[in-house]
Amino acid sequence: APQTRRWSLGGPASDMAEVTEAELDSVRERLAAVRGRVPADRTLVAVSKLKPAELMVCAYEAGQRDFGENYVQELVDKGPRLPADARLHFIGHLQTNKVKLLLSEPRLCCVHTVDSLKLAAELQKRAAALRPGQAPLAVMAQVNTSGEASKGGCAPAECVALCEGIRASCPALRLTG
Repeated sequence: APQTRRWSLGGPASDMAEVTEAELDSVRERLAAVRGRVPADRTLVAVSKLKPAELMVCAYEAGQRDFGENYVQELVDKGPRLPADARLHFIGHLQTNKVKLLLSEPRLCCVHTVDSLKLAAELQKRAAALRPGQAPLAVMAQVNTSGEASKGGCAPAECVALCEGIRASCPALRLTG
């Protein structure tokens, strides 16, 4: 069973850096142990949900480059505190009225939670306007396989149409999953 480890953020910054590096090393060791079963092109995304930006900087200094955020405002607030080569992934529910703000962060590299053609169209519009000449923004379709109303994502029966719609009408987006 997966283990969850928590640490106190009350100590000095050097303690935070040491704990962060040790945690990343532990995750990397576990990934190395299953490397034969995990395709080599997979990316470890450190979820920084509600963690301070200082912790993200410590993880960055320990070699982590990809970070996931659940909330648009958190991502936008933390992004400028990270080096330019950090890659931010949006992993929370995204409302169309937050797309412009989200895409204003240049470190954003992927939106993992595209659940409708309406959201894809808004991402397309904003990516084309705010990121002209840049590589398409990576997006992933979110599918609610449980059917729970409290969970995000499109219904499984709508997934193919969503993916086909993104590929056909969103050239500023790149469907990756």
